[in-house]
Amino acid sequence: MTKQAIEQDPVHVGDLPGKHIVLGLSGGIACYKAAELCRALIKQGATVQVVMTEAAEQFITAVTLQALSGRPVYTSQWDSREANNMAHINLSREADAILIAPCSADFMAKLLHGRADDLLSLMCLARPIATVPLLIAPAMNREMWAHPATQRNMAQLSADGATILGVGSGFQACGETGDGRMLEPPELLEDIVAFFTPKVLAGQQVLVTAGPTYEAMDPVRGITNLSSGKMGFAVARAAREAGAEVTLVAGPVSLGTPRGVKRIDVKSAQNMLEAVMQQAQAATVFIATAAVADWRPASSAERKIKKDGSGQAPQLAFTENPDILATVAQSPRGVSGALFCVGFAAESHDLEDNAQAKRLRKGVPLLVGNIGPATFGRDDNALLLVDAQGSRELARASKLSLARQLVAEIASRIKQAR
Repeated sequence: MTKQAIEQDPVHVGDLPGKHIVLGLSGGIACYKAAELCRALIKQGATVQVVMTEAAEQFITAVTLQALSGRPVYTSQWDSREANNMAHINLSREADAILIAPCSADFMAKLLHGRADDLLSLMCLARPIATVPLLIAPAMNREMWAHPATQRNMAQLSADGATILGVGSGFQACGETGDGRMLEPPELLEDIVAFFTPKVLAGQQVLVTAGPTYEAMDPVRGITNLSSGKMGFAVARAAREAGAEVTLVAGPVSLGTPRGVKRIDVKSAQNMLEAVMQQAQAATVFIATAAVADWRPASSAERKIKKDGSGQAPQLAFTENPDILATVAQSPRGVSGALFCVGFAAESHDLEDNAQAKRLRKGVPLLVGNIGPATFGRDDNALLLVDAQGSRELARASKLSLARQLVAEIASRIKQAR
């Protein structure tokens, strides 16, 4: 979240307010990432208690983690700072979750078999399973990751109730390339926030469109708009956090795909329509945030259109693009209510009147209006929710904050319709 967005969203206190995370480090070069992860958790409002194994101390010092967490680091089950000498009990009872990052192959095996020969493994075994979840961020060499023993251990840990956060792929410290790297701190943070988010859209299949479309005039020029796709990507992330399976159909934008979201890249309005109609067959919620071009050139030149020195602009004929939202909303699944459709309207003036007119024209139960020039490319926005009963404002805030509010609104309406 940018400084500008925070200033516009003064009530924002982070995505993990009040959460207390025990961050456990086992041995591995990825311990250096744990420092950034610790800081990121705190920036999002969490408190962090670090517990390190003896092996982890070979890769990063307790002093570093103490400075970042603002708390003394625990490394031994015999730590005399605890009055009852039961750090494994006290620390686990205080936690909202225990996160092992990095979690080595050896430590995964130790967890699986219930071994408890150091403070971290003892704490994991002693934690109240029903109230203190265990999150695991594996980190190891690609061959160790692919080994059948590791895969068996991971599957059994998952069956025992642990949450495996997955691994990244790429160049490893050993010089090899492949799966097994610990996820980057921003990826882990996104997964942790999602873990704690109430799953109000559990069981829903959400389809989101985002960004502009590009309508080619010739091989190098075309018609598009200033939409950055940020609002749509935020909606996709918020829906995934809320427990939905999310497919994101994105126009030409330069944004990273939200964690756990399936992405389909398209270019033109026709491309987007084809992708949406295919995906809409399985969707239960359709959120059309994309700023689709209303018109496209009737034909695209095979070669670049050049100036001829006459001073006369080329004569271009235009044809109307398909109306993606109306097509989906007026399809049998849209009309029956099996597919709950939400539209977006980017207007330049008279927002409420134009948004209400657009909602009726498209035939959707909910339309979200905003002023395009005031939001395109920005990290913050202000929204107007328009339905048959009238309208309601969502005050200016970060786009992710607004996306979460919108997802909660959609979930509430779906629940009421049952």
